[in-house]
Amino acid sequence: MAFELPNLPYAYDALEPNIDARTMEIHHTKHHNGYTTKLNGAIEGTDLEGKSIEDILSGLDMSNSAVRNNGGGYFNHCLFWEVMSPDGGGTPTGDLASAIDAAFGSFDAFKEKFAAAAASQFGSGWAWLCVHEGGKVDICSTPNQDNPLMPGIGCGGTPILGLDVWEHAYYLNYQNRRPDYISSFFNVINWEKVSENYEAGK
Repeated sequence: MAFELPNLPYAYDALEPNIDARTMEIHHTKHHNGYTTKLNGAIEGTDLEGKSIEDILSGLDMSNSAVRNNGGGYFNHCLFWEVMSPDGGGTPTGDLASAIDAAFGSFDAFKEKFAAAAASQFGSGWAWLCVHEGGKVDICSTPNQDNPLMPGIGCGGTPILGLDVWEHAYYLNYQNRRPDYISSFFNVINWEKVSENYEAGK
């Protein structure tokens, strides 16, 4: 069964003023849709067809650039849309909050380290919060559409929160002010969804 572009769980303008409607629309209908179409073309007729995206990426032959780039782009954006909400922001609670405190010392320290990972990613890429078996969390960044599910990439583990720092994710509104975009991202994080991802991944 072919992969499909998921519908956003909110309207294109729902995250304003943090992320503008035009950027969201282009990002979803052009960029994510393009990754979806090209991923389907890359796996059609191969032994990857019919597998979940997680299975495809975790067992990926990293020399397969078409699946690496487009499969990564497909998965990364699916996660990105889900971990944002017009009712987002605030702080995590429960086990995730405890894991963040254990790993980084405090939520504010986590925010600083996550923002630094996103801001310092050279060129295009992503910043991630990942969970490992047993519940430990850590932060890393990856270039292009790579993610920690792929063999030997980033911090390993399961991504539970991802921030897209490709210029197409923010340039219309923020131009070259990536740190401002990163700061605004914290206003829309859906910590309830991130907590669900944490529980599923640990």
